[in-house]
Amino acid sequence: MTVSQISISLSARIHRSSRLSLSTFSTSILILFVLSLPASMLTLSSVVAEDGKGSADGLQGMRLVFSEDFESGRDKWETTDDASWYLHEEAGNKSFGLNKRKSAYEPKVRSPHNIALIKNVEASDFVLTFQVRSTKDTGNHRDCCVFFCHQAPEHFYYVHLGAKPDPASGQIMIVNGQPRRPLTDNKAEVPWDDKWHKVKLIRDSTAGTIEIYFDDMQKPHMTATDKTFGKGRIGIGSFDDMNDFDDVRLYVK
Repeated sequence: MTVSQISISLSARIHRSSRLSLSTFSTSILILFVLSLPASMLTLSSVVAEDGKGSADGLQGMRLVFSEDFESGRDKWETTDDASWYLHEEAGNKSFGLNKRKSAYEPKVRSPHNIALIKNVEASDFVLTFQVRSTKDTGNHRDCCVFFCHQAPEHFYYVHLGAKPDPASGQIMIVNGQPRRPLTDNKAEVPWDDKWHKVKLIRDSTAGTIEIYFDDMQKPHMTATDKTFGKGRIGIGSFDDMNDFDDVRLYVK
C-alpha cells in the first residue's frame, strides 16, 4: 500500500466513526504527518532509532565505515610490534589486547610504544567508539591511548587516558617531529579498575575540535582545539601499559 492509499484509508476511518476519541484522532493525525515526511528523513530516523544513537552522540549525518569485534581475528590491524599483541578469549568472547608493557618498538621521539592502527582507513572528521579494559594496575599513569590523524610515526595526535593527570599523563597530546606535548591542561582523573569501559572520540577537522569521552557519553572528559593534522590513520593502544580492546566502531561524514 502506498503512502497516499494509507492516508486516504485513515481519513475515511476518521469520517466514518462518529465516536472517534480525541486520543485516537490525535494518533491518526500524527501518523498522517509522519507519512508525509520526505523519505530521506524517514530513513535517517530509522537508522538513528536502530542504533539507539543520535546527534547527542555526534553521529548525525555520519556513516559506519569500520566495525571490529575480533571474532574473525586481528588481520585488520597494523601494530608497531606484533609480538606485543594477542587475541584474548574469555567466556566465548574475543578481544584484542597487549600481553606486555614494553614492546620492541622504540619511537624516534618520546611517544607511545604500543600502537595498533586500522589498515586501509583514513579520516579527518569522525566518531570512534570502543570498549577497553585495563589488565594491569600500574599506578598513576595506568592508561590506554587513542591515536588519530596519524600521518607518520613522528606526526600524529593521541589521547592519553591516564589515571592521574599531569603534563605527561591524562592529556590530549601531539607528536610533531618532537617529543609528545600536551594540548590540554586536564585535571580530571580516569577511574580505572578491572572492568570494561566505553570510550568515544569525536574529531571535527574544520573547527579543529577534539573531544574524548570516558563512560559518560554525553559529557566530554576533556577537549582541545588544534588544526595541525588533517586526514590520517586511526588506532588504539597504550603508552606502556596493558589493555584489552573490543567492539571498535568508526563513523565518518
